[in-house]
Amino acid sequence: MISPLSRFSAGARFFNGAQFSGQWATRALVAAALILPLGLEPALSAEPQTAKQLFGAMTLPSRTAPVSFGSYAKGCLSGAVALPADGPTWQAMRLSRNRRWGNPHMIAFLERFSRDAAEIGWGSGILLGDISQPRGGPMLTGHASHQIGLDADIWFQPKPARPMSVAERESRPFVSMLDKTKFLTVNPDRWTPTHARLIMRAASEPEVDRVFVNPAIKKKLCDTWTGDRTSMGKIRPIYGHDEHFHIRIKCPADSPGCKPQAAVAPGDGCDKSLAWWFTKEPWAKPKPNPNAKPVKPRFVMLSDLPQACTGVLAAPASSEAASTFGGKVPVSAPITRSMADPSSSTLPSSADVPPASVGDPAVPLPTRRPGATQ
Repeated sequence: MISPLSRFSAGARFFNGAQFSGQWATRALVAAALILPLGLEPALSAEPQTAKQLFGAMTLPSRTAPVSFGSYAKGCLSGAVALPADGPTWQAMRLSRNRRWGNPHMIAFLERFSRDAAEIGWGSGILLGDISQPRGGPMLTGHASHQIGLDADIWFQPKPARPMSVAERESRPFVSMLDKTKFLTVNPDRWTPTHARLIMRAASEPEVDRVFVNPAIKKKLCDTWTGDRTSMGKIRPIYGHDEHFHIRIKCPADSPGCKPQAAVAPGDGCDKSLAWWFTKEPWAKPKPNPNAKPVKPRFVMLSDLPQACTGVLAAPASSEAASTFGGKVPVSAPITRSMADPSSSTLPSSADVPPASVGDPAVPLPTRRPGATQ
């Protein structure tokens, strides 16, 4: 009987021999998925690992073409690129989470948006929260989405003029935009017109599909925004999101396996759909059924994700330096065990693997702009 580890190595050797460009990236990943068992459990484990355990254990991206597979809440990411922890108009927060990875389209968007933010008076740029894990997929903690590298969280705090240390970025508290003494009410002492301009700027970008905010913030925009309201409908109310807002971009053309969401309904969204959030229904606790039988929770398994995600896990790892925007790991980034000791990686060495390529030549891997810290 062939062990799971042997099958895992077989999938990795498949990637070592593959040339990844354009549509072949998708075919290669699917082929590798057929080689490997859908459980992908360790040989000594009695129970198959869940998808979040498998993807949460990945510390480095695959050395394959950048492709987003599946939907925003059920998928994975091949060939991810990391935004450096420090840039001229951004700083990444909570570096220990290792969630600065994204599809190159998202990384390029964030670099542009950070400059836009500084230009409209949002401090010296943005504080960046989570994008995705090195290979996407479900996370051990936190988000249900952020699985295919096309989601990013932006803090409701501007980047300070003095760069923060790694320790400061781990401990800096979140700041809510809500008045916690009132029901769904924005705090007027914290909310500013620049907050509104920042959100509306994000929504106005053509590649942006949705911007998620707290219902109170959506209402504040509906009631006070006097500029162009064309993109107001993209701003969607959702639970939480009072300390940050969430940008989601559309599926790129070079990721045919990416599953888009339904189009946003026409209109500005300042209607009954928003008014519903201010009723009791969204906040009412479900009534327990005393006659209901206990249901064992079912966790998302690798077999629940697109088939190509098995190949994404099996692919050889790229280095953090080679996969980071600009090609170098920033000085302030924490050194992980895999970076300090490449032999500790559970994946084969990627030294002989050909460089990743972007399926659409019109969208190259981002290059560092002058002035970006390295």
